[in-house]
Amino acid sequence: MLLQIPTNTPLKKPPVDYCPKGAERWFTISGGKDTGKTMFYYDISVGGDEPEATVVLVHGNPETSYTYRHIRDELIRSGRPLRIIAMDHIGFGLSDQADFEMVDMHHSDNLIQLIRYLDLSEVTLCIHDWGGPIGVGAFIEDPYRVKNLMVMNTTIFPMPKQGYTYKNYPHPVLTWALFPRLYPAFAWGGVAATAVSSGEPQTVMSLIRRATGNTLAHLFNSVPKTSPEYVWSQSLRSIANARSSMRNVKQTPRWGYGYRYLDESYGPQDNTEHYRNMQERVPRYWKNCPAAGVFGQWDPCGKDEVIAQWHEVLPKMKKATLKYPDVGHFVEEVKWREISSEILKLNFS
Repeated sequence: MLLQIPTNTPLKKPPVDYCPKGAERWFTISGGKDTGKTMFYYDISVGGDEPEATVVLVHGNPETSYTYRHIRDELIRSGRPLRIIAMDHIGFGLSDQADFEMVDMHHSDNLIQLIRYLDLSEVTLCIHDWGGPIGVGAFIEDPYRVKNLMVMNTTIFPMPKQGYTYKNYPHPVLTWALFPRLYPAFAWGGVAATAVSSGEPQTVMSLIRRATGNTLAHLFNSVPKTSPEYVWSQSLRSIANARSSMRNVKQTPRWGYGYRYLDESYGPQDNTEHYRNMQERVPRYWKNCPAAGVFGQWDPCGKDEVIAQWHEVLPKMKKATLKYPDVGHFVEEVKWREISSEILKLNFS
């Protein structure tokens, strides 16, 4: 893929299918901590001259927009008249590198600027992982822009203490929240390559083997350039990007509650109000929104207690929830056909 990339991303040679040909776009942030930085996004209309629905795909951590490639391509193959938009947050993918340790509220601040620049409306908001509090956190500032919601292994609520939690699931010693303590920033790309590409459940030994192999490949810059792992590895080859990604993971045990930390550049940071705002406004503005959910239940974000929280604020999701016990956190890498089908049902049924 020969792109003229105007950012300082370490991912200089993305795969040929990173975005549809000619759909690449660049947005310069004009306010907040990332003023002057450039975000990558793609914007494509398919299936006719006038799109009848707009699908916005918001990625999490340590992903990029590339994690939605299968869903994007399946939607294109459907032949339906769609506008499809996905972006790379600052510090990920083809966007500029991070300057500080960012969490969800900072990415939301950037995303709402892009949303308003594009003047989006009638949006089907698709969220996964930290893309949940990022995407919801942005769009809830202009809630009238959202028509439907597609939820995949994410939450904006305090993690219920019953059932599996981040401290006891799936393996007490190798939980995702502990990984930033086990790996240095220069090796984080190898961890990301392991995590995002592990859609199915892993045993302790298989996880260790894959993490070791991917980390060594990352350190020696030998991850195959045709593999998805190359994207996750290269995106986080920047130490600044890696530290920002790691900070997001460090807040995992406080997901939904609010998290306080000290950033070297900007001092004390606190996203408690970010979560309170979403938790108060989502049921007020989106209670009647059509919604669907696809969850891999080999993951705390896919447990029944989390799904029940979504059902309470999005009652219409109850009739459109798919649960897969043998799928892990990155459900979009495994159940992309099912997710695409639900997106189309939300818009054309």
